[in-house]
Amino acid sequence: MRQERLYRTEAIVLRQRDYGEADRILTLLTPKGKLSALAPGVRRPTSRKAGHLGLFCRTQLLLARGRNMDIVTQAESIEEFEGIRGDLLRYGYACYAGELVERFAQEEDDNGALLNLLTFGLRWFAEEQDLLLGMCYFQLCLLSYSGYQPQLFSCVVCRSKIQPTTNFFSADLCGLLCGGCGPRDAQTKAVSVNAQKVLRYLQTHDASDVRALRISRGTKREIESLLHHYLEYVLERELKSVVFLRRLRKELRAAEGSSND
Repeated sequence: MRQERLYRTEAIVLRQRDYGEADRILTLLTPKGKLSALAPGVRRPTSRKAGHLGLFCRTQLLLARGRNMDIVTQAESIEEFEGIRGDLLRYGYACYAGELVERFAQEEDDNGALLNLLTFGLRWFAEEQDLLLGMCYFQLCLLSYSGYQPQLFSCVVCRSKIQPTTNFFSADLCGLLCGGCGPRDAQTKAVSVNAQKVLRYLQTHDASDVRALRISRGTKREIESLLHHYLEYVLERELKSVVFLRRLRKELRAAEGSSND
């Protein structure tokens, strides 16, 4: 069946790159997959589309199928996540979420669940106070949707039930190892009892329950480090936005004498 040249889709702008004198190439996450599209003339001061195609903007698009790249002909904002725009730390978390989703998303693949997850994540980073908790929850959800959910309830080697003591995490084996199996593998990371409890809670509860959690910064940082390690193992690359986010948090703490997450 012949495809229609024009089609509509919801999308979130994951990345943008200037092209030519006034155009921009956008990387978009849509319900039907990740795609690149050309936004002609969007950098001109008179462009009507410019305000609807900002980074991380959730937008309704009309696209024309092109030979090498689809072309944005109309754009109308659905949600702009305003809290991200004026706060550098919130923006840093949004960049990290966007990079993760871009790495996991595939072209011409059903990405409806991934689009919904990114929408949730951007809302959290725009509105909520505990940004680090939201990121930990977002990462675990992303791993689950992508088929890499870690095993947190039984040892991935001997299958015994995980006991409330220091255990070990293996990125290679995708889960926790008990105290008997973990020390045999030099690549495992020790995980405290509190971090294990929180990881299991995040993995088995919805966002409304997670919002009510009150967790020490040390435990959140431990979980963050473990999930960063696991995600970089799965993706087989360093995540650039992680470096930016860590440097930004360090600079903000030094400037404000506070405990920014």
